[in-house]
Amino acid sequence: MVAPSQQMFAIAPAQGKPSLSRAQLRLLVGKARWLHVVADAGLAVAPTIAITRTAWDALQTERRAGTDTLRKVWVTTLFKLVTPGKKPPELVVRTSAPRHIAGLEPARTGLAAPSNEHEAVDPQRAMGKAINAAFASYGPAPAGWASEAEREARDNQIVIVQATVSGRIEHFLSRNTTTGRIGPVAPPGEPLPKLPPSAAKLIETIDAASGQHMACVVSIEGDVARLVSARPVQVSAGAQLEAAVERVDARVWMPAEAVRRFNPAQLSQLLHPRLTDDHKATAIATGLGVSPGAASGEIVFTPDDAARCRARGRHCILVVMETGPGDIEGMKAATGFVTARGGMTSHAAVVARITGKPCVAGLRTLQIDAENGVCKIGDKVFTTGQRLTIDGSEGAIYEGALPLSRPHIGGALSRLLDWADDTRTISVRTNAETIEAARTALSFGAEGIGLARSEHMFFSGERMRALRRLILSESEQDRATALEGLVDYQAADYAALFQTMQNKPVNVRLFDPPLHEFLPRSEDDIEDTAEALGLSLKALKARLQRLDEVNPMLGHRGVRLVITYPEILAMQVRALVAGVEAAMDNQDMPVNLEIMVPFVTSAREVAWVKSRIMDIVGNAPVFQRGANLAFGTMIELPRACLRAGDIAKEVDFISFGTNDLTQTTYGISRDDAPAFLATYHRRGLYDVDPFVTIDQRGVGELIRIAIERGRAVNPHLKVGICGEHAGETNSLRFFSGLDIDYVSCSPYRVPVARMVLAQSDDAS
Repeated sequence: MVAPSQQMFAIAPAQGKPSLSRAQLRLLVGKARWLHVVADAGLAVAPTIAITRTAWDALQTERRAGTDTLRKVWVTTLFKLVTPGKKPPELVVRTSAPRHIAGLEPARTGLAAPSNEHEAVDPQRAMGKAINAAFASYGPAPAGWASEAEREARDNQIVIVQATVSGRIEHFLSRNTTTGRIGPVAPPGEPLPKLPPSAAKLIETIDAASGQHMACVVSIEGDVARLVSARPVQVSAGAQLEAAVERVDARVWMPAEAVRRFNPAQLSQLLHPRLTDDHKATAIATGLGVSPGAASGEIVFTPDDAARCRARGRHCILVVMETGPGDIEGMKAATGFVTARGGMTSHAAVVARITGKPCVAGLRTLQIDAENGVCKIGDKVFTTGQRLTIDGSEGAIYEGALPLSRPHIGGALSRLLDWADDTRTISVRTNAETIEAARTALSFGAEGIGLARSEHMFFSGERMRALRRLILSESEQDRATALEGLVDYQAADYAALFQTMQNKPVNVRLFDPPLHEFLPRSEDDIEDTAEALGLSLKALKARLQRLDEVNPMLGHRGVRLVITYPEILAMQVRALVAGVEAAMDNQDMPVNLEIMVPFVTSAREVAWVKSRIMDIVGNAPVFQRGANLAFGTMIELPRACLRAGDIAKEVDFISFGTNDLTQTTYGISRDDAPAFLATYHRRGLYDVDPFVTIDQRGVGELIRIAIERGRAVNPHLKVGICGEHAGETNSLRFFSGLDIDYVSCSPYRVPVARMVLAQSDDAS
C-alpha cells in the first residue's frame, strides 16, 4: 500500500527529470503515463504533477481535522510546477483515465494558483473545485458487492495539474490512421501544423512506449515542441498491424514486443468484411453477435431459397427461427444468417464461424411468416427480396444495403503471426470437415484438425436417405444395404480431407448428435422419406414415435448411438480405413488419423468401443505402411472429468468439448440461455456468458481435475480443447495455463488462437 504522501508527485517537474518510485510509476495511466515517458526521456513537457483520489480525500480529511502534515507535502509538490525565480503560473486540471470514459470532465484551464497553503486544499477555491469535479466525473463509488480490485482501482484514480505554458498550441497525430506510417499527421479536417525538428523525437518516444496512434497537443516556442497532452485514438486493425511491423523494421521493437502489444480481438477486422466507419445508419434491432463480420443481401426464409438466390449470382441473408443440420447446403449458399433463437454456440453460430460468415442469433423481436414470405423485425415489416445488412460482430440489424470494407489480409499479418509462432508452445488446430474449411484453416496456419464432425458429411439428400434407412430399418439386411453406400460416400470424403491435410493430425469424432437430428420432421419430409424407404406413412410415423425423446441432447447420442447401433460404428471405421488407404495411395507422407468417441461417462464405454474399433481395423495393411492411428475420447460430461483417471488408461488422448461440458455443468441449454442470461448479467449474478468465456471456477476446475487425474495414470496422454471457447481470447489465456497440447477452433479463429497463446507464453 502506497502512503497518501507518496500519491502526490511530479510527473514532469519544471526543472530537472522526474524521479518516481516503482509504486508511483504503477499509478500512472492515461495522459499522465505518456507525459512522464516523454519527460523521462529528457524532452520538453508542460510541468505536470499528479494526485490520486486517496491522497486528495486524505488531504480533505486532514483539513477538517485542522492538521497540516499532508498539506505540506502537497504544497511542496505544487511548487514543482514553478520555474525557479518566476511567479506561480496559472494552472490546468485534467482527468487521466486508462481508457476513454463517457462523461469525463474536460480540462479546466486558466485557474489561479493558490495564494497560500490553506487555499491549496480548499475545495471551494478554483483549483480545488476543478479537482473535485474531475474526480466526480469518473463515476459513482462501486456498489457494496464490488471486488477489492474494483475498489482499489477507484482509490488509485488520478487527476493531473499542469502549469499553463506559453507558445503556439498545435494538434497532430503520431501516425497515419489508415496506413499506420509514422507521423506527424494532420488531424482529420485540419492542415498539418508547422512543427520544429524536435517534434520528430517526441513522436518516436511516445510511439515506442505507447504502441498506439496518439493524438498529441504541443506548445511551440521557437525550436521547442513541448508536450501538453496525449491520448490514444481508435484506428483500424490494419493501421495498428502496419504500425507494429514498421516498429520492428525500424528496430524500435523486437518481434516479440510486436506480438505482445497487438490486440488479438482486432484480428477479426482483418479477416472479415465490416461496416465502414463513416456509415450513418441506425440499427433497427439488436441480437447476439455470434460470428464476426458484416454482410448485405436479399432476405430469404428457407435454405432452398438461399441456394436458388446464390445460383442466380445474388447475395442473400437467411432469416429463420433456427437452423439444423439439414440446412447446411442452404447455409453455405447464404452470405449471412439471422435467427430468432439460439446463442453463441447454436448450430447457426457454429456453422457461421466455420464458414467465416456473419451471424446474428437470438433476435427476440424477429417474427417470421415464411409461408407468405414476410417477417417482422421490431416495428418494421420485410418481404422476400428486400435487403438487410447484418453486423455479426455487434449483433446489429440494419435496413437496406450499407457499404462494407473488405478484409485486410497481407504480408504484415503473416509476419506478425510467424513471430507469434516463435514463442508459442501449444499447437493450434481447427474444427473442420470440408475441404474448403480445411484449406482456409491451413492458410491461417492451422497445425491439424482437432475436430472433424463426421455427421456433417451426411447432410445432403442422397446421403441423408441412406442414413435414415440405416436408422429406421428393423432388419439387418436393410441396414447392411444402407451401410455399403454410406461407406463409399464417407471414404471418398475422408480421403480428400487426409490429402488436404497431408501428414498433419486429423481427429475424426464419431457420430455425436441425437438421432432426431437425422430424422424427418415436417409432414412433407416424412412423406418423402416413407416413399424413398418403401414404407407406409403409418409405419414410418410409428417408428418415428418410438425414436422420439423428451430431452434428446441428454439422450440417445454420442457413444450411446454407436453402442446401440454397432452398424454405424462399423460403417464409420470402415470408411476411415478406406479413406486412409486411398489417401496413402496418392501421397508419400503418412496419414495421422485420430478417432474420438464422444459423450462418454465411463471407462467401460470407452473400452467397449475401442475393442470394436480394433477388431475392425485389425491388421489393416495401410497401418503397416506407415499410417498412424490414435484412439481417444471427447470429455463433455462432469462424470467423465471426475473419472478421467480410469478413462486415460484406455486412450491415447482426451479432448474437452467445452460447449457441452458447460451445458451439463450448469444445467443450462446453450440455445435457450439467451432468454435469461441478460438478466443475470444486469443483476451482477454472472460476470460473463459461460458459453462465450470459459467458467474458470466451475467448468475450468473440472478440466483441471481431469487433466491432473488423466496424466497421473498416463503420463503420455495427449490433451486438447476443441469447444468454441478455444477461439475466444480470455478462455485461451486460461487454457494456456493448463497442461495441454493443443486447442482446436473454427478456421477464422485460428489466427486469434495463435496470437493469444503466444502472448500467454511470453507473459509466463
